[in-house]
Amino acid sequence: MEKLTRRAMLAAAGAAGAVASAASEAGGLIGTNDPPAKSPRVFEKISARELIRRAHLPNVELITQGGKKVHFYDDLVKDRRVVLQFMFTRCDKICPVITDHLVQAQKILGNRVGHDIFFYSITLSPEEDSPKELKAYARKHKADWTFLTGKPEDILHLRRSLGFTYNNPKEDADRNNHSGMLLVADEPLMRWAHCEGGARSEWIATVIRTEADAPFMGSVDGKKLADPAIHIR
Repeated sequence: MEKLTRRAMLAAAGAAGAVASAASEAGGLIGTNDPPAKSPRVFEKISARELIRRAHLPNVELITQGGKKVHFYDDLVKDRRVVLQFMFTRCDKICPVITDHLVQAQKILGNRVGHDIFFYSITLSPEEDSPKELKAYARKHKADWTFLTGKPEDILHLRRSLGFTYNNPKEDADRNNHSGMLLVADEPLMRWAHCEGGARSEWIATVIRTEADAPFMGSVDGKKLADPAIHIR
């Protein structure tokens, strides 16, 4: 290796100083006493609950089996404890199994369903599942809760926002390949959980009841958490 002379060292130091000076004048990463440039970013003060709503709870318009128009967030989910199922009436595999399990879970939970816990079944096939079809399906399975259809693009947006998707587009497009999971949520407390819809009805009811009641069982300094969820008499 060539020996570094004193003259070469001084020349290198001078070049480095020139580079540092140029970078500083150009507003580079070299430290200065000048105040930092104002950031162009604008940050909103948004609650965690609002962030979840914006990212995962689109307020799309849906139609019940009775023909009533409702909005997903404002009318069905906001301030409520909910259990969500994706299904379609022509599904002959997991859908009827899960629906029947929910019917039994509803019986176990008693009058809490429709009071402080709300079940919703959303069709994956809105092109075929009209309100009339959904009403017949609910009657066949003796399912006493709300079934929903809507515009195909809104159902797709809702499904993907809630995370019921496959990474593979071909798998994701196959309705017979949909997840058998249920979404169990307490929207005001931001508690979101999944439950296997193919599990025993007793287990499904236990998961739903635990998610609904666990936050209010303990206390901090003798104070219990107030229940913010809607209760319908």
